[in-house]
Amino acid sequence: MSSTGSSSVLEESEDDILSDNETKSKGIVTLEPVEDTGIVSGDCYYIVRVLHAQRPWWKIKTIVHWPFVASQRKRLSWIQLAGHKGSFKAGDEGTILKKFSDNERLCFEQLMEDVMYPYVPAFHGVVERDGETYLQLTDLLGNFDGPCVMDCKMGVRTYLEEELVRARERPKLRKDMYKKMTEVDKAAPTPEEHEQQAVTKPRYMQWRETLSSTHTLGFRIEGIKTADGACNTDFKKTRLKEDVTKVFTDFVEGNQNIIKSYLSKLEEIKGVLESSEFFKRHEVIGSSLLFVHDRNEKANVWLIDFGKTTALPEGQTLDHRMPWQEGNREDGYLWGLDNVLQLLRGMLQD
Repeated sequence: MSSTGSSSVLEESEDDILSDNETKSKGIVTLEPVEDTGIVSGDCYYIVRVLHAQRPWWKIKTIVHWPFVASQRKRLSWIQLAGHKGSFKAGDEGTILKKFSDNERLCFEQLMEDVMYPYVPAFHGVVERDGETYLQLTDLLGNFDGPCVMDCKMGVRTYLEEELVRARERPKLRKDMYKKMTEVDKAAPTPEEHEQQAVTKPRYMQWRETLSSTHTLGFRIEGIKTADGACNTDFKKTRLKEDVTKVFTDFVEGNQNIIKSYLSKLEEIKGVLESSEFFKRHEVIGSSLLFVHDRNEKANVWLIDFGKTTALPEGQTLDHRMPWQEGNREDGYLWGLDNVLQLLRGMLQD
C-alpha cells in the first residue's frame, strides 16, 4: 500500500479523525449472561471465557481493539460490547476470522516474510464466510489456561498524518467534542472555541492525547481483562508513570516470574523491531502490544492491529524514537517500548 492509501473503515473509532459517528465507540454497554461458553470478540470487544446464567449482568465501558477469541468446541455465544458489529467470527480450530481490510492484508503478507513474523498473529490467508470476506488469523489465547489480557496501544499518536491533512481540508466543528473537552477541563478550549462552543476533531484528538500516557510515555493501556472475566478500560487519564506502574503491578499481581517473562519477550521484540525492514519502512499507528499470561505463569506478548499501519514513500525510513513533528511521520513506537521496558525493570527492582 502506498503512503497515500487510507485506513480501512473497520478501524474507525474515536481514534480516527474523520469519523463522525461517535456512537460507535462510546457509552456503557451491557454484557448479557448466557448458558454456555460466551465469547466477546472483535475491534472494541473483550473476550469472556465462561459466563453462567445465574450471574448478574455486567456493565462495561470499552473502546479496546482486541482481535482474537478463544477456541471453543462448544456452541459459541457471541456478545458484542461495542464497536463494529460482525467484525469477527470463529474460524477453524485455532483460528479466528477478522473482517477484511486490504491494508491489513497487505501488512500481514509482508509481515509473514519479515523477522517480525514470530511476534504477530500468523496469517492464514483470506477466506469467504456467509457472503463476507475475512482475514484468517491464529487464535492467540488458545494455549492459555484462564488468561489475563492487557492491550497497550503504542506510540505518541493514534491518528495518521494524512488524517490531519484531510480533516483540515474539510473541517467540521463538533459541539459534542467541545462538550467532552470542557467536561474534563473547562480551560482547555481557546476563547474562539468557547465562543463557537465547538472544536474540530483534529483539535480534539491532539488535545486528548495529552491526557494519557500516550503523551508522556509513548504508550497507553487500553484495557485489561482478568482471569475471572472482570474488565477495566478506565485508563484514558492514566498519565503519570507511577500510575501506569501500579496498573501493570495489579495486572500481574506482583508476580516476579511473569514480569521476568514479559521483560524477556519485550527485549526480543525490541531487537527484532530494530532490525526489521517492514518496521523501518512503515508508519505504525494504532497498533498494540498484547500481553497475555495465565495461572500457570505462562506469558507472552504479540504485536497486533495493523489496519492503520501505512507504508512510507520509497526511500523514506523512520527512527520510531524521534519526537513527532507534523511532516516527519515519526510514531514514537520504540520510544514507548523503551519506556515499557524501563517500567518493568523498575518493577523487578521494587
